[in-house]
Amino acid sequence: MAEGILESLPADFREGHFIGRALSPEGPCVITVEGGILHDLTGVASTVAGAIARRTFTGGTMIGQVEDGLPEGWSLLAPTDLQCIKASGVTFALSAIERVIEERARGDASAAAAIRAQLEDKVGSGIRSVVPGSPAAAQLKAALIEEGMWSQYLEVAIGPDAEIFSKAPVLSAVGTGAPVGVRSDSHWNNPEPEVVLACGAHGEVVGACLGNDVNLRDFEGRSALLLSKAKDNTASCAIGPFIRLFDDSFTIDDVRSAAIELVIEGPEGYRLEGRNDMSQISRDPLDLVAQCLSEHHYPDGFVLFCGTLFAPTQDRDTPGAGFTHKVGDVVTIRSDKLGTLRNTVTTSRDAPAWTMGFAAFARNLASRGLIEAI
Repeated sequence: MAEGILESLPADFREGHFIGRALSPEGPCVITVEGGILHDLTGVASTVAGAIARRTFTGGTMIGQVEDGLPEGWSLLAPTDLQCIKASGVTFALSAIERVIEERARGDASAAAAIRAQLEDKVGSGIRSVVPGSPAAAQLKAALIEEGMWSQYLEVAIGPDAEIFSKAPVLSAVGTGAPVGVRSDSHWNNPEPEVVLACGAHGEVVGACLGNDVNLRDFEGRSALLLSKAKDNTASCAIGPFIRLFDDSFTIDDVRSAAIELVIEGPEGYRLEGRNDMSQISRDPLDLVAQCLSEHHYPDGFVLFCGTLFAPTQDRDTPGAGFTHKVGDVVTIRSDKLGTLRNTVTTSRDAPAWTMGFAAFARNLASRGLIEAI
């Protein structure tokens, strides 16, 4: 499924400044959109990470009007390259409850409904009303421990420390239009529509884009120690379509108030709509960035998934079994300021193999005389 530029960008694209990547017949290129004009920035900055580090967002070679699309034989890639791909989880009250459900159900979707009702009654109002890490949160924790309701997921939901994990290897994310993968042996899974922050080496946030942090509820529900196996699989991380850079038309406050819409269209005619309202996040996005940075820094920068409010509980086929993906599902994630990220679901086993790691990428840049522009 080829994805063009015009249908991927937000309606106000002429007001903003965007940076991304495309695959040309010669190899990956860094591209920008400003004022409705598309440029190839590769000769000036051959990586998005380098462009962010040096704040090199203008120049290069003009390709043409956005309406004219990419040159023949080009396609969009994920707008990240050398950045570490990080993610934060359990950042919304609803997602915290759903993680506890997975844990208590041991990854069995059929047991989720009864546990959900119990937890919402006992836990839901509490975690919605406290600030993570506050004295009130500590009192709620003590009360829940007394009732035997405590969980490691509640610890990161209302405790002082956020859940931060590595989502995928450098250069492994797929972009809009590419297949997105779930493990072939997963039977309870869903998309996770999220805002992804683009950060420099020392945690300065320069912009944002959309992401799908594909979630395997059965794997992670059986054990939190299976998080890496649940999260890091071929094509399981989609980012795009472009990073919208912060300027007068788009700021961190737009991230804080962003409404992320989700539509899943199944091959059998199934349709599910969902929403991720960033205004309901429990931790401020800049706090998540600071917790990701911790006492260290990332020399090539990082991108950070902020978590999601969306957790589908509707039954798709079997009553009581909830939602899970089918091969062929088309997942569309969009927002007014960040555009549209669209991917079709396959299995990680059947998804195109990830072959351009750093060595292959560096060899490609060197063959094109671009290694100095990193």
